[in-house]
Amino acid sequence: MQHPLPLSVYKFGGASVKDAAAIRNLQSIIGQHPTEQPLLVVVSAMGKTTNALEHLFQLAHSGQDYTEPLLALRQFHQEVAAELLPDAPCNAQGHVECGALSGLLQELGDRLGSVTKGDYDRQYDQIVSYGELLATCVVAAATGTQWLDIRPLIRTDHTWREGRVDWPTTERNLRDQVLPLLAHGPVLTQGFLGGTSSGQTTTLGREGSDYTAAILAYCLGGQSVTIWKDVAGLLNADPKIFPNTVRYPEISYQETIEMAYYGASVIHPKTIKPLAVRGIPLYVKSFVDPTAEGTKIHDCKHAGLVPAYIRKTDQCLISFESKDLTFISEENLEVIFGALAQVRLKINLMQNSAISFSVCTDWHEYRLRKLLETLREQFTIYYNTGLELYTIKNYTAQAITELTHGRELLLEQRTRQTFQFVSRTTGL
Repeated sequence: MQHPLPLSVYKFGGASVKDAAAIRNLQSIIGQHPTEQPLLVVVSAMGKTTNALEHLFQLAHSGQDYTEPLLALRQFHQEVAAELLPDAPCNAQGHVECGALSGLLQELGDRLGSVTKGDYDRQYDQIVSYGELLATCVVAAATGTQWLDIRPLIRTDHTWREGRVDWPTTERNLRDQVLPLLAHGPVLTQGFLGGTSSGQTTTLGREGSDYTAAILAYCLGGQSVTIWKDVAGLLNADPKIFPNTVRYPEISYQETIEMAYYGASVIHPKTIKPLAVRGIPLYVKSFVDPTAEGTKIHDCKHAGLVPAYIRKTDQCLISFESKDLTFISEENLEVIFGALAQVRLKINLMQNSAISFSVCTDWHEYRLRKLLETLREQFTIYYNTGLELYTIKNYTAQAITELTHGRELLLEQRTRQTFQFVSRTTGL
């Protein structure tokens, strides 16, 4: 069954569903979409819920008490639901009955109670995935849209925390299950989530709801994807960090992929490829001002772009030295790369000298500890934490001077279009 008109996919992030007022604004935006045109809405966890769930999981995994933060999470969702649905009936505990909200909160508590010391990444996915499930439960009830559990439909492998999509199976599932629903009105589902063939929940990588929207558009023949943000479009820098930002009215798929790869927070790195393959444009628009132009990301040519500034915080600089003062050879690098892949530490920047090799990665204590255990017999390893990685895409000499002024650079690297450096955290 095909939908009669081109499908639009809307994605709303955590800031756009952070409270009852934000969800009413979302309702207004989707209400302005033409009723005769199919609409698929992807929603992230509400506000800082993912951070809260990560904290809960860390407490449970380390055997600490998580009673109070779990209660706070419960109350937050129940209070938002009550404000949105003042006439809805309440259960025996006095909590508003909002779809499956009570059941999901009970499931979350039960799962936290069964967390064990091992199997970190698999258990992480089972807990943190509740953010999107809870959010869509509340938003669907408030907006009257059809609620869809995406986990059985986006099929992934068992790569916990960054599931790899089985595209043929996913496309078949989505066409069979979602197209009939779209004939009856807008459908609302979760970003970030997938599932294995055995029915276990996986996640697609932090901030992966953008990627979900792209998967859906690719598999269902969407005409466009719109990501609703709290900024005016795709900017050359995060306005919370850098002054005098500039909006790109349009930008190419390739430029956007590179900016996302270096850590630009507005787009998940995996989002662009499936859209580019099928020529589906991506719009970045403001939920604060829905009528504003925003940014169109598509297959286009443009003149030189203003420099883009990207900051990644909470970085770790790791240096490996050969213990016998031999050169860092291809064999050494093969061992190091293999160990980094095994513990799933991603390299954000790397550089080598005669007897040492350095990488900058996101800080993750658990993974770093495993890396040290694996390689300490072969290498002398040093590391610094609490660092920042800055990238200037399409840099100018003035841009480099202004950004590096007064900073202690621990590592720097320059290519034809990109300048990067690692420095101690100083703030801006």
